[in-house]
Amino acid sequence: MAQIYIALYEDIIMRTVDLSPLYRSFIGFDHLASLMDAAARTDKQPSFPPYNIELLAEDKYLITMAVAGFVESELSIETEQNTLKVSGVKVDKDAEKVERRFIHQGLAERNFERKFQLGDHVKVMSANLENGLLYIDLEREIPEALKPRKIEIGASKLLENVN
Repeated sequence: MAQIYIALYEDIIMRTVDLSPLYRSFIGFDHLASLMDAAARTDKQPSFPPYNIELLAEDKYLITMAVAGFVESELSIETEQNTLKVSGVKVDKDAEKVERRFIHQGLAERNFERKFQLGDHVKVMSANLENGLLYIDLEREIPEALKPRKIEIGASKLLENVN
């Protein structure tokens, strides 16, 4: 019995990684550190509703969520900083189920909230609900100031002004 507890304790220790000593030597990477902390947290994301994330092109993505039974007015999509939050709230389920008696209920009719961490400069372009699937189009829009630019090599104007 003691061996089981030791094995569980060692398993928990192996999963927990403390990255705080690295923060002292990385300056200006606070956002990266908070992302690593968020990824290391053991908060379990719910598995409902199921979803896919597709890479359509170099900077274009598509999230597809199976939200059968939800209508547009019951769904909410919000972005705040680099987090995309998709939630669904069924309207007054108790009033709807008064006369319904299920022999088998395999369709989940429960509220949900799912969060996605977005990379820098990733924007939600559109969202569509079609046949029980919610499609969210995302695109990375890099500002002109951050895009690489080519510097031409040539004669410097400073050298032309030398006597």
